[in-house]
Amino acid sequence: MHLPQALERTVFTLYDTQDQLKRHVYERADRAFARGDRERDRISTASGLRERQLAMRTAFIHAIGGIPDREADMNAVIVGQVREEGYRIENIVYEPLPGYRVTSNLYLPAQAEPASPSPVVLFLSGHELEGKHGDYYHRVILRFVEAGLAVFAIDPPGQGERVGDALDDAGNLIWGTGEHQRIGIRCYPFGESIARYFVRDAMSAIDYLETRQELDTARLGVTGNSGGGTQTAMLMICDDRIAAAAPATFIMDRQSYMYAGGVQDAEQVWPGLTEAGFDHEDLLLAFAPKPLLVLAAEYDFFPIEGTRRTVTRSRRYWEMLGKKADFEFYVEPSLHRYTDGMAKKAAAFFAQRLLEHPRESSGQALPAVPADKLWCTKQGRLTSEWPQALTLSDIVQSRYERFRSNNRGRPSDALAPNGEQWLRDQVYAGRAPCPFNTRHMRLADTDGLSTAYWMWWSQSGVMNSALWFSGARDADARPAEVVMAAWAGGTTCLSRHWPWIREQCAAGRSVVVLNASGVGPHEPAPVYGRPVRGMFGMLHKLADELIWLGDSLAALRTYDTIRCAEWIASVAGNVSLSIYAPGNAWLSARLAALLCDRIGQVYSDTEYAQIADWFLSAGEPNEDWMSTVFPGLLQYVDIAGPTRKGC
Repeated sequence: MHLPQALERTVFTLYDTQDQLKRHVYERADRAFARGDRERDRISTASGLRERQLAMRTAFIHAIGGIPDREADMNAVIVGQVREEGYRIENIVYEPLPGYRVTSNLYLPAQAEPASPSPVVLFLSGHELEGKHGDYYHRVILRFVEAGLAVFAIDPPGQGERVGDALDDAGNLIWGTGEHQRIGIRCYPFGESIARYFVRDAMSAIDYLETRQELDTARLGVTGNSGGGTQTAMLMICDDRIAAAAPATFIMDRQSYMYAGGVQDAEQVWPGLTEAGFDHEDLLLAFAPKPLLVLAAEYDFFPIEGTRRTVTRSRRYWEMLGKKADFEFYVEPSLHRYTDGMAKKAAAFFAQRLLEHPRESSGQALPAVPADKLWCTKQGRLTSEWPQALTLSDIVQSRYERFRSNNRGRPSDALAPNGEQWLRDQVYAGRAPCPFNTRHMRLADTDGLSTAYWMWWSQSGVMNSALWFSGARDADARPAEVVMAAWAGGTTCLSRHWPWIREQCAAGRSVVVLNASGVGPHEPAPVYGRPVRGMFGMLHKLADELIWLGDSLAALRTYDTIRCAEWIASVAGNVSLSIYAPGNAWLSARLAALLCDRIGQVYSDTEYAQIADWFLSAGEPNEDWMSTVFPGLLQYVDIAGPTRKGC
């Protein structure tokens, strides 16, 4: 007789499935990448290029859920000044959205007087804790100032003076990528990306610069590296006011990055754009024929091969428009960083393109200013100076509160008009139906329960499996009632659920413990040693790739759940079927029940009045967190209950 602990460790040799989810996702992405290349290869005229630029801009803005409107005055306030030899710095706070503040520094060279407006470079910080006032980025900015350029540097959400007070379970400060991912997951259900707020911050920065008479925003540059390179690229596609751009350590191609194994945070994942044929080449061509400098690090985790390919393919757009000299590429033999060499190259690029009379560089770096002199607040934290200031988390939280208030009192299983069809399209799109071709292996009894292992094709190339438990006396009898069990880890996590399994079998039910895509023995290998189900682990990566494809891991597992219900009927007949889905598995189970009449009740370990409550309950990252992401869901579906816990 087996014990559940031994059964968890059993390796079944009916079919090797560890890499199948990765292979399935990558093959779909590869087809989309090839399709995008073919579409861009067909561009041969200026009018064809303009059509592509408009199409990609429209697709990008739609993918991020639109750019929030600036509803009121920005209430910009100069809260401090620093005077240095040859330039001064103004510390400025402005509001892209009411009550939502951005901390920033405006560097003004001595010649920037009202009678002689100066060009200005918008500097967008990457994922560095100190943001705009960190020594690293401050020294990059000083290279531009030394070249005679004004610079406006802003803190991104969750960095610099905009870091909040939230701590994770280990007591560590949540900032940057950690904060972006947490908030980004809550943006997706509204059909939005957290990227829209980054774009709003930067576009409002330009709005503010336009109010300064000493600046000439017709000669406006933008640069940043890493996450700042992401923001730079997003502005290149969204804001026509940019005159010259220098994205650093970000431009690549998505196919090479997918195979390199890296995971990006939420503002760098744009739903549906891979399926639409988009790639980084579209970020560049969107800017043609304006002056562009692509900066790259040879030893970056962004594969230099992808950068070189995208740059090589993109040059022809500038050549086509007679602007070959305005497309530049600079590679530094370094790791991922806005190096001093890149800073000097970018400063010279902007000086040549934006200044009427570029000055000769002395080659000497300007002395750094202490970080606290660059603060807009006394303690370097916005929340300490303006405790009433809204954070990005506050803004997204308010979206949920309004949603819940507007939907209070609606019946459970409420669908917007066309909601069921939308959900069905999301769940079934991109699938490859096929026969089950079931495998079956009878096992020795496990702690007195009859046990069998089953495998079947959920779709072509993707196999699911289950362990089927029933009372030993019922081993060969057709069950009257089956409970499908869906939880993180599937059959590799039997022990913690074993009392529940025994209880159900004792009540005369059969229990089918489902291993959906990426679950249990189908779990992919880890990436970079990170836990497979954790944040920035392999399942996170594959979930992101599905989001790029206009799909999601939640939709895929909803499909798997429906197929499992159909498979149970194929081997056991028209039995009474319910689902027990604790934790994150609840979402896919509930959605499957909306689409599949074979599924009756769905139970969990917690009560929820609305699906919005369920999304808000997912605080800290947990196992299989990314399986809860279903972009656009709350625009069409609001489901609840049943409110009973257990089964």
